[in-house]
Amino acid sequence: MIRYANMNDFAVLRKYEHGIVDCQLKESIAAGRIVIMLSPRSSLIGWLRFNLFWDSIPFINLLYLLDEYRGQGYGKQLLRYWENEMAARNYEKALTSTLSNERGQFFYRKNGYVDCGSILLPNEPLEIFFLKRLTLSAAV
Repeated sequence: MIRYANMNDFAVLRKYEHGIVDCQLKESIAAGRIVIMLSPRSSLIGWLRFNLFWDSIPFINLLYLLDEYRGQGYGKQLLRYWENEMAARNYEKALTSTLSNERGQFFYRKNGYVDCGSILLPNEPLEIFFLKRLTLSAAV
């Protein structure tokens, strides 16, 4: 099952979500900016947290699957669900980024995202940005 997170999900997300402080995590949940995937027994498989780049382009901040669920197609399902949601809201494109030393770049390319830029911060690997055009038919 895939659905938007609610405040009842805060504790389990807090357990795994280390890249965001409590108040921001709560704000993201309240704003409907976290989509979670649950197993048939309602245990967490993973989640996708997003925001709006320039207040107008959906940007995936994090797509995370628990270790035991990786490599089984769940990430693609979660991504497609989110893309379809964004297309239904009339967004025409989506963005995300990964560090050049992360495997995520291959996942996004495999799922139709194309390199569209990068940034190099001091003492960090290159951050690669990816873009995908959204349509309802392509996102289903």
